[in-house]
Amino acid sequence: MIYLMLASMLLSLGMVLTIGPALIRRLRALHFGQTIYELGPAHQKKQGTPVMGGLMMACGVTAASLICHPQPWTGWWDPEIALLGVSLLSMAVGLADDWIKAVKKRHDGLSPRQKIAGQVLVAVAFSVYCYFHPQIGSAVRIPFFHSEWNLGIFYIPVMTLLVIFYVNSTNLQDGLDGLLSTITTISSAGWALIVVIGAAVLDWNKAFCGPIGVFALSLAGACMGFLRFNRYPARIFMGDTGSMLIGGAGVGM
Repeated sequence: MIYLMLASMLLSLGMVLTIGPALIRRLRALHFGQTIYELGPAHQKKQGTPVMGGLMMACGVTAASLICHPQPWTGWWDPEIALLGVSLLSMAVGLADDWIKAVKKRHDGLSPRQKIAGQVLVAVAFSVYCYFHPQIGSAVRIPFFHSEWNLGIFYIPVMTLLVIFYVNSTNLQDGLDGLLSTITTISSAGWALIVVIGAAVLDWNKAFCGPIGVFALSLAGACMGFLRFNRYPARIFMGDTGSMLIGGAGVGM
């Protein structure tokens, strides 16, 4: 499992570094640049920097997770399905927002109602999936106390709110060059370490832990690769495309 996890990180890193320059050139050619809010003159020099850099991260994470997935697949209930689903669907909301900003040159992008509506649909779908998942269910495990809190049907609205809060909080962290990529690289590596310890020491289900560990390090690799282009001064921004991809991935793990 560890070798597959490391392979997924290297594969994702390599893919982002490979496709990054071509994506930046393409976005520049299409004039898909950042529209800076008029009340922020200190940031006007960033006007025109390409957005939607999250697309290169999505390619790296998706390909690495699928290629390095531990065998065998467990069908519809495979955790990789849920992780990629909530990540890519969350990203789709952010991509729509970035598209409006880049094409129509409107700083506001999607209206708050449109953005929340999209996030609610994704959050409800993920919450219902987890509720009916045979290895997740409605019970919330309380760390260190060896006990559970079964929320029953209320698990769905509680988890829905959690997903929305987490995705938006991640979106708010994307305010400085390289900030969110750095934070996510560290946190994803931490999730991978937890999975390894859980499978090796705490006797967690290896068939369930393996895909999560692969996904975690594939995300870490994608963020490391993206930092090559996003460190100060940034050549490209991840935009809501990337921040919501990371938000969905984080809450999924």
